[in-house]
Parts: sequence; structure tokens; C-alpha cells
Amino acid sequence: MRLMTIGDDAMPLRTAYANFPSGVVAVCAEIEGELVGMAASSFTAVSLDPPLVSVCVMNGSRTWRHLQDAPRLGISVLAAHQGAMCRTLGAKEGDRFAGLETVVTPDGAVLVRGAGTWLECEIQSLLPGGDHVIVLLRVLGVDVETECEPLVHLAGSVRALLPRPPSRAD
Repeated sequence: MRLMTIGDDAMPLRTAYANFPSGVVAVCAEIEGELVGMAASSFTAVSLDPPLVSVCVMNGSRTWRHLQDAPRLGISVLAAHQGAMCRTLGAKEGDRFAGLETVVTPDGAVLVRGAGTWLECEIQSLLPGGDHVIVLLRVLGVDVETECEPLVHLAGSVRALLPRPPSRAD
């Protein structure tokens, strides 16, 4: 092992961060009748009491500028079969919702059908985090599909976990 000093070259640190697997979420809302959303791999459960989660968003994100004023945000933890949807939601151009089936809650949170977990949230606070903003979200509603395998982001790509081995009956 040879630790490198962090200097002006961010590539070694970027590579290190990319080597940590994480789930992928869709962060979406309906704003003035239009669906707005993005994919994020920096989602974290924070607290049970109060119920809080967080997501980190790059400073300067045009999509976040729209989402941050929404009264409710939908967080959909994407499933293993939703890799193409993740790429569509993360696209810089085009219709990010092409081919996605969604549900809009009465308060405007947009949830992606087929995901493994759905959370309806409101922004609790925004915290500076270097070149990102840390968005702390209060969870107001939840639904979970327990048999759904998650989509995982690792080393710049999305993939499925290995399937669960069948359970043994005693």
C-alpha cells in the first residue's frame, strides 16, 4: 500500500470514490405540470427518529435548481433491471422520462414504477459540502418491494448484484 498525497490532481481520489459501490436513486418532482428528475448515487439513510435521508448534488446542477423548490421530492431506489432508466434519467439532453412509468403523489413527488423502494420527502436542510450540496430530506411516506434487487453504481457504471442464493428449507 502506498498512499498518495491529495494535491491538484483529483483523479486518484475520483478513482477511490468510484471504487465504493452505492445504490442509485431517482430524485423527481412535478413542477408546474412538468416532470423533473435526476439520478444520484450519493443517497444515504441518515436517521430513523426523525426519519431522514440524504443525497449529495453537484453545485451548479441545472436540474437541482428546479427540484430544490419543489414542495415534495420522490426518491425511488432503482432496481437491478432499471439500468437503462438510470442512464435516461442521468442524460444531459433529451426526455429524461422517456420509457419511464411514474406515479405523481398529490403533493407533486414523482415515483418511478418498478423501483424497489419509494420515499416521499421534503427538504429539511441544505448543507455545503465542497463541490456538492448535501440535501437532508425528511421522509414523509415510504413503500418497499422486499423481493426487488437494487441497482448498484460502481466504477462509473451501473450493474446488478449477484442473485440471492435460494433459501434452504430445513
